[in-house]
Amino acid sequence: MQIKFDSGKMEQEIRFCAAPDKTRLAYARIGQGPPLLKVANWLSHLEYDSNSPVWRAWLEAWSRFHTLYRYDPRGCGLSDREVSDFSFEALVGDLEAVVDAAGLERFDLFGMSQGSPIAIAYAARHPERVARLIIDGGYVLGQLRRNPTPERVTASEVELKLLELGWASENPAYRQVFTTLLIPEGTPEQFAWFNELQRVSTSGENAVNLQRTFNQVDVRELAATISVATLVLQSKNDAAVPFEEGRLTASLIPGARFVSLDSKNHILLATEPAWPHFWEEFYGFLGIGRERLDSSRALTHDLAGDPVFTELTEREREVLRLLMKGYQNVEIAQRLVLSPKTVRNYVSHIYAKLQVKNRTEAIRLAREKGFAEDLS
Repeated sequence: MQIKFDSGKMEQEIRFCAAPDKTRLAYARIGQGPPLLKVANWLSHLEYDSNSPVWRAWLEAWSRFHTLYRYDPRGCGLSDREVSDFSFEALVGDLEAVVDAAGLERFDLFGMSQGSPIAIAYAARHPERVARLIIDGGYVLGQLRRNPTPERVTASEVELKLLELGWASENPAYRQVFTTLLIPEGTPEQFAWFNELQRVSTSGENAVNLQRTFNQVDVRELAATISVATLVLQSKNDAAVPFEEGRLTASLIPGARFVSLDSKNHILLATEPAWPHFWEEFYGFLGIGRERLDSSRALTHDLAGDPVFTELTEREREVLRLLMKGYQNVEIAQRLVLSPKTVRNYVSHIYAKLQVKNRTEAIRLAREKGFAEDLS
């Protein structure tokens, strides 16, 4: 099947393959260029993610110069939900199965959050397949391997109980605990979407089983054997994965380059200052030079350097389209089921990204650059 993005610029093709134990796995391909494979992490749903106010900007950036491959882990998203084996070896085997099914001979590998130890294990075992390795918000030691004190064990069990009780509940209060850890500086819309992602991506039982596995991860020995070029990025004030874990990961991988990001978010948001810093490091590491980046931007700039409309999030594009139709903030809030305050925030972000002072200037610029053609 194929799922088209609202912008009309990207298409996502979803296919299925079988893990060694016959578990059916869903994987997706998007974009054009050299292959880049993102390792699955805890919360994933290939269809639901595709127009997310959190992941949409990531998908656009990952596939800007590459063919991006990603997959739902066992027990999650479009992959089989009824699974008994959530062991670390099974999760690494899932990655191996996706690589083989996609026909990838050599590719760049990206692991973030829980995907990072899986990426490390794969790169250590298959150096001939991995061209370069990027770790973001990652770790080599699970929570109960870092600090297995009685207090930490008790806290871990409380967290697991929250997962079990709150996952299927219509009340998102339990799930908001984990959302706040992942994107503490998110918008109300992003909070609501991520709370719902947790519910639709997997069951409470699967979430607990996966988290139990990741709590016990220890890939320090494998990290020390990695022979491919590696970049490690870590937010300074990440509440989900301590900054020290990123430093430890980089120190164990021979020759790894470490970059700290000035952010509180475990998952970076496109509106924060750390976002362009991340992508400059990411693209630079993958050999996308400044000249090529500038050339890519020029596709949506004029020679004077006018703003790039593709830097607007999908929700910001929706707000801009409604502004161009003459709607006021309160009317936009009603149409998009948002609060007036949230709409004001979106409008402010639009002005900042387009480098304009007011609504009139934003509408004029959009029409001059043909953005009005996107109006439905």
